[in-house]
Amino acid sequence: MKTYDEKHIKNVALIGAAKSGKTTLAETMLFEAGIINRRGTVEEKNTLSDYHEIEHERGSSVYATPLHTEWKDYKINIIDTPGLDDFLGEVSSAIRVCDTAVILLNTQHGVEIGTEIIFDYVDKYRRPTILAFNHLDHEKANFQQTLDEARSFFGPAVTLMQYPMETGPGFNAIIDLLKMKMYRFPATGGKPEKLDIPASELEKANALHNELVEKAAENDEKLMELYFEKGNLDEDELREGIKLGMMKHQVFPVFCISAKKDMGSGRLMGFIDNVAPSAVDMPAEILEDGTEVKCDPAAPTRLFVFKTLVEPHLGKLSLFKVMAGEVTPGMDFYNEHTATSERIGQLFILDGKNRNQADRLKAGDIGATLKLKNTRTSDTLNTKGATGSIDPIHFPEPRIRTAIVAKNKADDEKLGEVLQEIHAEDPTIEIHYDKEVRQLMLHAQGDLHLAVTRWRLQHIYKMEVDWVKPRIPYRETIQRPAEASYRHKKQSGGAGQFGEVYLRIEPWHEGMPNPKDLTVRDTEIHDLPWGGKMVFLNCITGGVIDARFLPSIVKGVMEKMSEGPLTGSYVRDVRVAVYDGKMHPVDSNDISFKIAGMMAFKEAFHQAEPQLLEPIYDVETEAPENVMGDVMSELQTRRSIIMGMDNRGGYQVIKARTPLAELDKFNSSLRSIAQGKAKVKMTFAEYAPVPGEIQRKLSEEYKKTEVEVH
Repeated sequence: MKTYDEKHIKNVALIGAAKSGKTTLAETMLFEAGIINRRGTVEEKNTLSDYHEIEHERGSSVYATPLHTEWKDYKINIIDTPGLDDFLGEVSSAIRVCDTAVILLNTQHGVEIGTEIIFDYVDKYRRPTILAFNHLDHEKANFQQTLDEARSFFGPAVTLMQYPMETGPGFNAIIDLLKMKMYRFPATGGKPEKLDIPASELEKANALHNELVEKAAENDEKLMELYFEKGNLDEDELREGIKLGMMKHQVFPVFCISAKKDMGSGRLMGFIDNVAPSAVDMPAEILEDGTEVKCDPAAPTRLFVFKTLVEPHLGKLSLFKVMAGEVTPGMDFYNEHTATSERIGQLFILDGKNRNQADRLKAGDIGATLKLKNTRTSDTLNTKGATGSIDPIHFPEPRIRTAIVAKNKADDEKLGEVLQEIHAEDPTIEIHYDKEVRQLMLHAQGDLHLAVTRWRLQHIYKMEVDWVKPRIPYRETIQRPAEASYRHKKQSGGAGQFGEVYLRIEPWHEGMPNPKDLTVRDTEIHDLPWGGKMVFLNCITGGVIDARFLPSIVKGVMEKMSEGPLTGSYVRDVRVAVYDGKMHPVDSNDISFKIAGMMAFKEAFHQAEPQLLEPIYDVETEAPENVMGDVMSELQTRRSIIMGMDNRGGYQVIKARTPLAELDKFNSSLRSIAQGKAKVKMTFAEYAPVPGEIQRKLSEEYKKTEVEVH
């Protein structure tokens, strides 16, 4: 396979909302370039990029898939990405290594919620952006509405390069404002006729061309001078101005296509070749220590792993971008994150599941290799002479959580190992064991993300699991003072155990004064790992309890606070004053006072009007106006308090405070209500009292479990 240099490699990510036509466009681009001789379709399940069994089952992309074309002396690496925001991790890794983002807009629907979510990552990494208006052949296509919405959302950077002569089933011609020609396509698509612009369109085309020239000139002083001097720019000057504008995020060129009918894709590819920046044009990559790394083919080789795949019967496949230097089979690398050495065995260029052997890949190119033992996604591999790691991919935070349990108890350990392997492949799946609620927790982007994970566990790893509702990390506290005492006495031959403790507990708050009826000899303030405080007052007088036993009393209280009397949840914000007790000269020891302190605290707690606290989250829901009534009703059924409403870019925003206990399956309900055109953001706000009825129910359930255990 031909080796391309850094100036002739273009890396593009096809991104956009679900059903915008990314996979179809990728297939068409490969067909146009002669890489394939027949275009597959999503419906027939024979496209190069959607090749996984789960993608065939679902009828949509689940994974970001690398492909490539060779077009007029350029190599275009294409990454086809999923459109559903459940798979945003796949999209973010593709954006991280691409040099241009091609955002597809379905002209039936305009700028969709999914597009907005994805663009956040494009904007974050400042990737040059092309807007491809697709489905212009559809009877419900609306070019002008899509253009208006794009300008409203993306801003003044939206720049017309083309516009259609007609939309709907009659779509077959495009006015190109860069070439100032009309492209007319045959009914079957493919190579168009290149014609003069019709007289009826000439005035409009000239006006738009002048706007394009002005936009291009704005991005460079020399071009601006030329423009003032000549009153125009030639095609090469225009290309330069557009390229600079794209790199500054001030020009988002608009192209018109029907990916399904193969209309306009060749012209888009030509623009990518001739105008879109290559890796060598882009700003230098940044190492974790802030050092810059330029795309220099003569520099020591650096590879950045942006994706890891575990293929059945094949093993681990690591996908990388050559950030500097060049790579050949047999080269040795060092991974600073894992402090291990790796050797590149075989070298591949990927087209979906097809692996094409490569002898050499140069700076800016994308490739893959097999069986790197200690390298994962976001790791950097350096040859001798290079040090440091490239700034890692910043994946989206999980939006939902569930507890996961192996159906067969014997698989518990294996399940943990398998989930870690899945996390290595997909870092947006996060796994941890929650000691507080005693459950193995799995965090994901959404229900579809979970469904794919379940499918993989079942079909690839042959493991059956149950998704279990996560327990809620409640907190316990008290509402009034209470006193109690406990005598621990144990005599069983030989040395016995004896300890007696009198204590008072009170609700603690910042700045509260010492008790007036007790003499405070010492104060200990304990910051609790789960939040809040435990304040311990030594009010012992007359030496009734030796000072050496006080730490044991504290230990006993803390032990009980780590498993509260009400529901077994953590206790917080309590002040404990030990003011009396008894000890035995022989039988008193640390364990005796630890038990006495624990049991006295438990007894006092039940008398102090215990209060259960629950985590409350700030929930921000963004959805179309026509479903806001249903969204509001859904929130209210979940014990939400509506904090306010706002308008954002044509969508309504509801801000609410909702108990975590009520947020289970909220994402699913919202997706159903808004037909996928909504998004939600949840952040922890505070702990607040649980309603009395719910508290009684939870306390009774806990008592039953205590009885069962003991």
